[in-house]
Amino acid sequence: QVQLVESGGGLVQTGASLSLSCEASGRTFGTYAMAWFRQAPGKEREFVAGLSRSSRNRNYAVSVKGRFTISRDGAENTVHLQMNNLRPEDTAVYYCALTNGQRWDYVYKTSGEYDYWAQGTQVTVSS
Repeated sequence: QVQLVESGGGLVQTGASLSLSCEASGRTFGTYAMAWFRQAPGKEREFVAGLSRSSRNRNYAVSVKGRFTISRDGAENTVHLQMNNLRPEDTAVYYCALTNGQRWDYVYKTSGEYDYWAQGTQVTVSS
């Protein structure tokens, strides 16, 4: 079993920055493709940013491209999401996810492709 633990999040004003972190532990062998999703009240969970197993490829939602950056700590299964220039529409619960998918340079972008999820952390951006 794999456990994902998130940290970060909180309440900030428009234009501010926040960083989220997610550490995988348990039965983890090697590196995994990981991603961040978010879910706002009354909306479906949506893909925010993803990282391939190789860490060579990243993919971002159009709404966050240029403002958010996903990264990994070396070869570890700890990923970060640096969020800059936050907007009220970024307000949501953010979830870290990990997949057992084996493709080395592929970024998985749908929630159904992910096998493990963190508990979620609230990010609130006030106007």
